[in-house]
Amino acid sequence: MPDCAHTSVRDEILRLQRAHLMPCSANFYERPPVFVAAEDCEMIDIEGRRYLDMFSGVAVVNAGHCNPDIARAVDTQMRRLDHTTSIYLSEPLVRLAKRLAATMPPGLKRSFFCASGSEANEGALLLAAVHTGRSEVVAMRGALHGRTKAAMSATGLPMWRWDPAPLPNFHHVACGAEPGAIDELLRAIERIGPDRVAAVIAEPVLGNGGIEIPPSQYWPAVRAICDEYGILLILDEVQTGMNRTGSWWAAQTCGVTPDVLTTAKALANGYPVAAFVTRDEIAASFTRPYASTFGGNPVAAAAALATIDYHQRHDLGGRARERGAQLLAGVRRLSECYACLQRPRGVGLMVAADIVDHDGQADPVRLDAILESAKDRGVLLGKSGPGRNVLTLLPPLTISSAQVETALAVIEEVLRNAT
Repeated sequence: MPDCAHTSVRDEILRLQRAHLMPCSANFYERPPVFVAAEDCEMIDIEGRRYLDMFSGVAVVNAGHCNPDIARAVDTQMRRLDHTTSIYLSEPLVRLAKRLAATMPPGLKRSFFCASGSEANEGALLLAAVHTGRSEVVAMRGALHGRTKAAMSATGLPMWRWDPAPLPNFHHVACGAEPGAIDELLRAIERIGPDRVAAVIAEPVLGNGGIEIPPSQYWPAVRAICDEYGILLILDEVQTGMNRTGSWWAAQTCGVTPDVLTTAKALANGYPVAAFVTRDEIAASFTRPYASTFGGNPVAAAAALATIDYHQRHDLGGRARERGAQLLAGVRRLSECYACLQRPRGVGLMVAADIVDHDGQADPVRLDAILESAKDRGVLLGKSGPGRNVLTLLPPLTISSAQVETALAVIEEVLRNAT
């Protein structure tokens, strides 16, 4: 039974949340744990209970929670120089730019650093407009690009695109996993006017939109269309990047090189740093004053450098492929036994399945109950999708084979008890 003192602390934290945070701030759970610590693939609550984290803070701690190698690099840098900005020269930032370029698809070597994925996507969209001299942008239904003005306008998920006056120069088409997506993209470009379209922006795999994976021919076809009309292709890799799909970048998994790639989240394993990265000839257009107060932060840069080192030393891309195959196979087995679990899918350690009712319709209420029950059994699962009915598994890439089996066993127990 929960300790009364700990329950009281949780109730006080919830009271403070309701009193002082914006009402948009919400918790996944009816009975949310109060987390006070974490270690690799586990989170620890105020009562000392451990939870296997199968969501990684939404694909952030790819190298595991509180990674000691990254923490040491942060501590060392913080004691030496804790803050400067992009208007000053510092070594960690330029070292990071060089290391990041070495992981990128061919030609992407010029970075601008900022503090969040929303900022990175805003910058990428501005770069496209400046470089092409065009104003219009084609984006995908189901995509999430951020909470700032242009990023929210580019977003194609209604629950996240609630600006009452979105920018009118954003046009949404089918994502790559939908039938007829290429034809719809072509029709949109022709309707808008090819000489008016600055960029196509998309996630290589929809993240918050439900882990929707395009067929293999989709991205080469999009690349060919953009090349034909002089349109820049921006790939938002805020969620798919840093070996989540089994390669440094999902662009490499998909076999396509974008004109601009954006990254954040796992780039520094949870420390706030983001970037948009492009080729020399596109970067040459970006000459007007443009700076970031926190984008040049040496502590975040040191964290990102240590994160890249850790990924390389421990082959986290290979681990994502191996453990992802194991996890997806397990979810497929479960889908054969439980009718509510449909359409298992995944690439690397982005794995998902739809939760549906007896009529095959999206059942977000059932998924919420599954998440609550799994949490009570010590496993944190995720959710996504336009209908919020997609069971979403994005564990740290450091997860072991035994931990994958533990998660699958808990999911099966929850499904068995729910039917």
